Amino acid sequence: MEPEIRKFLAVIVQCISMGLLWMLLNTLFGIKLGLLFLDEEVTVWHGVYYLCLLASFVALVWYIRKKIRSLPKFNPEES
Repeated sequence: MEPEIRKFLAVIVQCISMGLLWMLLNTLFGIKLGLLFLDEEVTVWHGVYYLCLLASFVALVWYIRKKIRSLPKFNPEES
């Protein structure tokens, strides 16, 4: 397999895995600790959870954009 294609596929797999890991961790902590649901009174920990959720989402988008920009440029006119 050519190195450019190998790097392209590796970046795709890394981005998908980071997205899945982000969803898994936020769902796990949200449901396990009960911070995802606002049924009863709203506490400071709910705010901390949602703030961390938002901050980690911004970090995830930044990571994915950085990875996508590092992809090799394919030029179909060279073939």
